[in-house]
Amino acid sequence: MSKPTIEDILAPKPEARPRIYAYTIADSAHQGLLKVGQTTRNVQQRVAEQLKTAAIQNYTIELDVPAERDDGTVFSDHDVRAALLKKGFDKAQLEWMRCTVADVHTVLAELRTGQRLSGTHHERFGLRAEQAEAVNKTFDYFQSIWAEDPNAAPRFLWNAKMRFGKTFTAYQLARKLKARRVLVVTFKPAVEDAWQADLESHQDFDGWQYLSRATGGDPSQADRHRPLVYFGSFQDLLGRDAEGNIKARNEWLHTLNWDLVVFDEYHFGAWRDTAKELFEGEDDQDAKKEAKLEYAAELEGVNEDLNVLAEQESEFLPITTRAYLYLSGTPFKALATGEFIEEQIFNWTYTDEQRAKEAFAIRHPGQRNPYASLPQMRLLTYQMPDELLAVASGGEFDEFDLNAFFEAQGTGASARFKHAGDVQKWLDIIRGGHLAQAAELLKAGTRPPFPYSDVRLLPYLQHAFWFLPNVAACHAMANLLAEKHNGKRLSDAAPLLAKRADTAGVG
Repeated sequence: MSKPTIEDILAPKPEARPRIYAYTIADSAHQGLLKVGQTTRNVQQRVAEQLKTAAIQNYTIELDVPAERDDGTVFSDHDVRAALLKKGFDKAQLEWMRCTVADVHTVLAELRTGQRLSGTHHERFGLRAEQAEAVNKTFDYFQSIWAEDPNAAPRFLWNAKMRFGKTFTAYQLARKLKARRVLVVTFKPAVEDAWQADLESHQDFDGWQYLSRATGGDPSQADRHRPLVYFGSFQDLLGRDAEGNIKARNEWLHTLNWDLVVFDEYHFGAWRDTAKELFEGEDDQDAKKEAKLEYAAELEGVNEDLNVLAEQESEFLPITTRAYLYLSGTPFKALATGEFIEEQIFNWTYTDEQRAKEAFAIRHPGQRNPYASLPQMRLLTYQMPDELLAVASGGEFDEFDLNAFFEAQGTGASARFKHAGDVQKWLDIIRGGHLAQAAELLKAGTRPPFPYSDVRLLPYLQHAFWFLPNVAACHAMANLLAEKHNGKRLSDAAPLLAKRADTAGVG
C-alpha cells in the first residue's frame, strides 16, 4: 500500500471560492430580517439578479465575506442559517433570518474557528505593536510597584492621540492583569458606545459582562464568576446628593474591591469651584451639569493636575482598587508639572503614527498596512517672535498660554481681543507678512513656506477650521478678519466664523 500524499489527506480547494452574503430590504414586510445566501459569483451581480424580477431596488448588501474556515475548508449558507437557528434566531421564510448583521458575524467566526461564542463576539484583530508596548510597559510598571508594596495602588498615564485604540488596549491590559472587576470612569459620557462595542464584539472578551446605567440591571447581581466592566460618568458615580451622601443607587460601587479603575478622557475633568457644584444637587440635574462640565465657557480651563485628584481621593473617591489607568490625548499640564515620572507614561503622538505607517510600508511591501486607514498628516509649526511670546508667558507654569494670548471681551460686533495688536501680528506671521520676522529670514537667506501666502500651499487651504478659547474670542476673530487690511481671503471667512461662534461656542 502506497504512502498517502498530502493531496489524499486534505480535500482539494475548489477553483471558485464560495462567498456568504446577506442583504436587507427597506420595507415593512422585511423589517428586522436578513437574507443569508451563498454564491461563487460577484455578490453585487447575484443579488441584483435575484431582486430584478420583483423590481426591488431599496436593498442594501450588509455582508460579503469568504465562506472559508481557518484551515482552508469551506462551509455553506445552510451551515450559517443552521448555526443561527441553534442560537435561537428565527427563520422567517426560506433563506430569511430574523437577526442582525453582528449575529451573522458571530456565527461566521464560530464556523471559521470551531469556537463557541456568546453574544456577538466575532472580531479577531490583534494589538498593533505600539498598543502591545503600552500594555507591556504598564503591566511591568504595576508589577514592579506591587513587588515593593503589595498593597500599593500604582497609577499610569497613556498620553495617546485620537484613534490610538485606547479603549481596546485598556481592555487588553485588564485581560493581561487577569482583572475580574474593572471600573471605567469618564469625564465625557458620550464615549460609552466605544467601550461597550469593543467589549461585546471581540472574541478575547467572550464571557465578559458589560454594565452601565444605560444598559440597566443591578451590578450587585452580576455573575461573580465572569469578569465585569462597569462604565459610568464621573459626575454620576462619584458625586454626592444634596446632603453630601453617596447616591443610594451607587453605594455598591464603594463596597466592591476593584482590580482596575480607568479614567477616560481625563483632560475634561475640572476641579475648580465652578465645576465642584457637580458633586451637589439631585439626579434630575445630572445631564445639565455634565454638559456644563464639558463645554461651559465660564470654565477658564480644565485642571489636569492629577495631584488634586490624589488630595481629594478620600472625599471624592471612597473606592478601593489595585491600580489606576489614566487615558488622555491632551494631558499637557499633567506632563508639564512632572506629575508622572517617565516610567509611568506611555506616549504615542501623531508623529509616531506617521513614522510607523511609513516604516511598515517599507518593511512589509505588499502586505496590509494596519495604519492605512489613518490619514496622512502634514504638521506645520510657527516660530513666534519673542515680542509675542512675552504677551502670554510667565503664568502658572511659566509657559506660553493661548487662552491668555487670545483673551477677548464682548460679544457680536463689539467683541475685541485684549491684545488685538499682537493677534494682528500673528495673522501677519501666518501669511508671511510680519516685517520684523521677514527681515530676520532675509538675513538668514531662507524663507519657509507660509500657508496663506505660498501658492504651493493655497490649494490645500480651501477649508480651514480654527479653534479659539471661547465665544468672545470667536466673535473678536471674526471682527478682526473682517477689517479691510486683512484682505479678501481671510475676510471671507469672518461671517462663517461668527456663525460658528453663535451656534457652537468655538470657531
